[in-house]
Amino acid sequence: MDIQRYLQEQKERVDSALERYLPKKEELASNLYSAMQHSLFAGGKRIRPILSIASFEAAGGKGERILSFACALEMIHTYSLIHDDLPAIDNDDYRRGKPTCHKVFGEAVALLAGDGLLTEAFRLMTHPHATERSPGDEALLLDLISEVAQAAGVSGMVGGQVVDIESEGKAVDLPTVQYIHTHKTGAMILASVRVGARLGGAKETLLKALTRYGESLGLSFQIADDILNVEGKAALMGKQTGTDLFKRKATYPSVLGVEESKIRSKELVEMAIDALKQLGPEADPLREIARFIIAREY
Repeated sequence: MDIQRYLQEQKERVDSALERYLPKKEELASNLYSAMQHSLFAGGKRIRPILSIASFEAAGGKGERILSFACALEMIHTYSLIHDDLPAIDNDDYRRGKPTCHKVFGEAVALLAGDGLLTEAFRLMTHPHATERSPGDEALLLDLISEVAQAAGVSGMVGGQVVDIESEGKAVDLPTVQYIHTHKTGAMILASVRVGARLGGAKETLLKALTRYGESLGLSFQIADDILNVEGKAALMGKQTGTDLFKRKATYPSVLGVEESKIRSKELVEMAIDALKQLGPEADPLREIARFIIAREY
């Protein structure tokens, strides 16, 4: 399959749904709406919602009912990026080549835009029209929302972010880096896969397989991102390796080096693909997304 075409088609599908689901400008304070829209439509690849869609369809799901959860996952991801970029955390002026939210709208509005997106995500997952509920769905939907909350909260992304902040500038070991990666990034990747699978009707055996896929993919994704950051900074600085530029952050390249990190990322992708061996062509998008992760270049 043409993975680039698939990703673009699904991105357009998610973008269209986000435009429908985001509260209208006249419903919000002007700056708040503009700040939320600025970050939500800043050019992200929509990997998390696309994973939820691909997993939903691999499990036999049909129709549009996955879209509310897919969009909620992207809103949560975007909120985390807005807060990450703030001076109190990473203090980044640009993201994806565009000024970060706080550089355009100020720190206070950026902070509230992130809060707004997080809250809207949970409103969206509970909206009766958006979720296309069927009789008997209530227990499943409640459980899915709980799973997303756990992945995004203190046991997942937020907890990983705290350990990441506390590890800056320190010598850390591999288990600490793995903890950061599996919680800060991996938890929401895994939740995206599992939510799609469960909403699509996956039974226990299939759900276990897709869970193994999501666990391996989530860690590989963050390792690959770390490598891209290192090599990108090295290219900008005209150096052979950017590992020294990345030492203040707890990353796989800072602990293992770039080449060993590439090997580990590739191994994890192979593990993710192997987890799907019981599935046929319906899982090809998931397989190709895994391969795409390590094929990315700066």
